[in-house]
Amino acid sequence: MLRSPQSHLVIDDGRAYLERTNEQFDVITLDPPPPVEAAGSSLLYSKEFYATIRQRLRPGGILQQWFPKNDNFLNASIARSLHESFPYVRVFSPLSGSGLHFLASDWPLLSRSAQDLAERMPAAAARDLVEWGPEPTPVGMFANMLGKEHPLNEVLARDPRAPALVDDRPVNEFYALRRRIWRTWRKDR
Repeated sequence: MLRSPQSHLVIDDGRAYLERTNEQFDVITLDPPPPVEAAGSSLLYSKEFYATIRQRLRPGGILQQWFPKNDNFLNASIARSLHESFPYVRVFSPLSGSGLHFLASDWPLLSRSAQDLAERMPAAAARDLVEWGPEPTPVGMFANMLGKEHPLNEVLARDPRAPALVDDRPVNEFYALRRRIWRTWRKDR
């Protein structure tokens, strides 16, 4: 990928880079570093950051973001931030491991069959897709992925009290306080 004439490597703070550039992108993918509770990590999940991303996406462009934690409150909070920032959001569980993968766009994210998706792939991309499995064919990989989709409303309902994450309310960063409040709240019920 680094040798491709279509690639350009930039080593920078992703949010700061997007705020400074006027470039437009077809896809912006985020794979934030763990732990998700680290100071400053909320800046990669906030509505303000998603507003910056929307400005940098071309029409029909897609944001892909992985959130590596299985925490109903944080999953709902990030889903709410995306839902309030983009009109179209789809959510998938990973093929292995934990967390959620989000796709978001200003344009409808079409539902396609596994066969249709596989037929649209260049041969080199199809080989890359199946390299690590768990399925041996592109159709199988897409069928597996599509079978792990969650309705956005289901993710939001995991914790209806979870607010949208914003820069001045980094709910993922105050996990000790939040867990203590949650235990107290559950005892009172």
